[in-house]
Amino acid sequence: MPHASILPMTIRLARHDDLPAIVAIYNSAIPGHSATADTAPLTVAEREPWFDAHRSPNRPLWVADRSGLVLGWLSLSTFYARPAYDPTVELSVYVSEEHQRQGIGRALVEHACGAAHALGIATILAVLFAHNQASRRLLESAGFAEWGYLPGVTHMPEGRRDVVILGLELSAKANRLGEPGLPPDLQERETYPWYV
Repeated sequence: MPHASILPMTIRLARHDDLPAIVAIYNSAIPGHSATADTAPLTVAEREPWFDAHRSPNRPLWVADRSGLVLGWLSLSTFYARPAYDPTVELSVYVSEEHQRQGIGRALVEHACGAAHALGIATILAVLFAHNQASRRLLESAGFAEWGYLPGVTHMPEGRRDVVILGLELSAKANRLGEPGLPPDLQERETYPWYV
């Protein structure tokens, strides 16, 4: 039998029964104080409205799944709730601790960027702590660049932290697609992640 690190994974739209795994992965990132500004674990019930917001066809939530195990997830969320901002989204990506540095985050980001045009998305933003170098390297390798720097805007238990905004402009025409929605080939695909 192939070693787990060379088994394919599927990137697919999240189902409601994935939510406990999605929340567990998110909560595991909280104690490190580098991946999220939440400082206490969230419950599955608290994440239900967030999950429901990602049932919209142009605000998807994908998971990386290997044989029924959720390895990581990526969401595209509304950046600012005004109509003129509709073609702009905020990307969040999290990978379980035991599956980091296996190319899963990169595969999720590449999938999202590849699907963006069909979703009517022209711009993807990522808001992260300036000291989160792993996420910064991942996003910059996908073409993101620094678009903003907010010094000391978060007040974490260990002190104030700077935030950086990374951006990727995909297409000025993406918001002219009409009714956005994911074609079937972008809803789910099998992939072999790369490894470092």
